Amino acid sequence: MVAVELAETGRSVRAQCRDGSFSSQTSGLAPGYVQANIVILPSEGASDFQTFCQRNPRPCPLLAMSPSPGDPTLPEVGNDIDIRIDLPKYRVWRDGVLAEQITDIHQLWQSDWTAFALGCSFSFEEALMDAGVEIRNITEGVNVPMYVTNIPCASSGPFSGKMVVSMRPMSASNAIRAIQICSRFPSVHGAPIHLGDPAQIGIADLNKPDFGAAVYVAPSEIPLFWACGVTPQVALQGAKLPLAVTHEPGHMLVTDLKNTELAIF
Repeated sequence: MVAVELAETGRSVRAQCRDGSFSSQTSGLAPGYVQANIVILPSEGASDFQTFCQRNPRPCPLLAMSPSPGDPTLPEVGNDIDIRIDLPKYRVWRDGVLAEQITDIHQLWQSDWTAFALGCSFSFEEALMDAGVEIRNITEGVNVPMYVTNIPCASSGPFSGKMVVSMRPMSASNAIRAIQICSRFPSVHGAPIHLGDPAQIGIADLNKPDFGAAVYVAPSEIPLFWACGVTPQVALQGAKLPLAVTHEPGHMLVTDLKNTELAIF
């Protein structure tokens, strides 16, 4: 598999996904470009899922959706996006159960499907690094650790469930700086929803994430938890739709939007 260079743009990362030369996680790739979580649903679930996003804007900040059912483009975040082939890896869900993980959903695509692009924490990671804040999962070259919490989401139709969070450990001074910086990015999860004792939000062991990989947490560091765009995948398990598609956690759509376009000053 060909490695994507860090200098790549959103368009060139997508091109390598299309030709099959890249299928890995995207954290740290294409600096400056917004990355997005993806959920693709049939018409029977699309309206309720849109409402689910509106009711849960921290874990599900909606950036874009298909212009019409069956349209695989997302013009709000890129001129030439084909959501059927532009992700490194997809998850296919059948009746709420993860059925397969594939790199192309062109053959599965249906005329009533709607794609949703949700903001991703990888966007604010860049702002943190620019401020000199270490991002441990990038330092260690792994996917960010993600955990299912005990925090309930507001339900909509068949969609409900607990919030998923991503975790990044930091010193106390960096934690304060991270809260200040991430507050400027509400469309990519905003500030952390919790810091400190993970048990308070239902996480028993930081070394056993539900998604992603565990990272080292020094005794002097504070774990910070952000609402995470993998939350819809938990909601999909409960909704038990006959067929749905999401991104593989950490394997995001890299868009043509710039992270600076999402910042609020």
